[in-house]
Amino acid sequence: MNVQVVYCNHQSAKLDVRERLAFSSPDQLARAYQELRSTFPQSELVVVSTCNRVEVYTAQESPQDAPTHRQIAEFFSQFHHVPVDDFVDDLLQAHGPEAVRHLFRVASSLDSMVLGEPQIVSQVKDAYRLAQENEACGWLTNTLFQGAIRVSARVRSETKLAEGRVSIASVAVGDFARSIFDRFDDKRVLIIGAGEMAEETIRYLKEEGVSEIVVSNRSVERAQRLALEWGGVVKPFDQLDQWLAEADVIVSTTGADRPIVDVARFAKVRRASGTKPVFILDLGAPRDFDPAINTAFDNVFLYDIDDLEATCEQNRKARVKEIDRANLIIEEETNRFLHDVYHRATGPVIKRLREEWHDIRQQEVSRLFAKLSNLTDKDRQEIEKSIERIINKLLHPPLEALRDEAQQGTPHGLIDAMRRLFGLGEKSN
Repeated sequence: MNVQVVYCNHQSAKLDVRERLAFSSPDQLARAYQELRSTFPQSELVVVSTCNRVEVYTAQESPQDAPTHRQIAEFFSQFHHVPVDDFVDDLLQAHGPEAVRHLFRVASSLDSMVLGEPQIVSQVKDAYRLAQENEACGWLTNTLFQGAIRVSARVRSETKLAEGRVSIASVAVGDFARSIFDRFDDKRVLIIGAGEMAEETIRYLKEEGVSEIVVSNRSVERAQRLALEWGGVVKPFDQLDQWLAEADVIVSTTGADRPIVDVARFAKVRRASGTKPVFILDLGAPRDFDPAINTAFDNVFLYDIDDLEATCEQNRKARVKEIDRANLIIEEETNRFLHDVYHRATGPVIKRLREEWHDIRQQEVSRLFAKLSNLTDKDRQEIEKSIERIINKLLHPPLEALRDEAQQGTPHGLIDAMRRLFGLGEKSN
């Protein structure tokens, strides 16, 4: 059994690269799964696509069936119509224990720009659910992602990683927005989009005293639900320019496949709004606002996901001890997962080998005792114990070699060799 991941994240690739490789909707992801399953029919698959990362996890019975790094890169290239050379060096790859450890770190938010952010485990759960809905999962990926969710829960309950400002929204509002505005109770906030990130951002803005919230989204029903929950009002998406001009704080989380506001459009907005300070938090992936807006206008402060990195690094340094505790949990859970998986692969061979030698021992002991009928019960017990010890010592080297090899992945070659060497055919019932 083999597990691997091919990925790019905020550490290996710039935002524009991640944007070009991201999957912006469930429908697009469903098409991706269809192509992946067709191209790699022997693999189980899970795709994790967020504003900070794009990852493809694959699992298969035989390592020979695993997609190569180049094959995954070519899939991205063909699906998104992006030349391979534009991003292939940004795609990283991990196999076996490293792939398992990587996912556990991701789900536990040790690999996030904001250490300990709670949103990532929800994103991992959603990715796993979508993979199941697209019939791309199997026993191995089910075990892997259920393990990742369990690890995340342990890290959150057994460490202090989640204390303080730990989500992208909380850092953005608490650090960036507060560097521009002293108060928020007199500010009008425009939320573009109505997803989980939008709701989380509203929560922190409310804590800062915001009372006037305008929600605009292509889906009016979703916008109404969000506005009703947080005391906001809904405005039609086709009136977006008007509300862009009236807002003091703009939070955009649409997930559109291209920027919805370019420099020319924002110039019209700015003529209507005047020169008042405006804080724009672009949490879309791909970006919703053209980055050039940040330098094209005075008193416009545009921040996107990549702008959070410096603050997040400070966050990480302040939590070094908690990182150590979390890493111990992840290491423990990684070993647990590998033990369970490799036991499933090697267990039948070990069981069959022990049964085969036990049968041989019984046959030989019975034959010996038939010839030596004068042996006492104590003599018989000593002989049986002695032979049992000999068998255990003879079995120890091959079984130990099997366990050692299994630590790096299912040792298919060694298992096949042991079957041939010891004549381990299927036992008839």
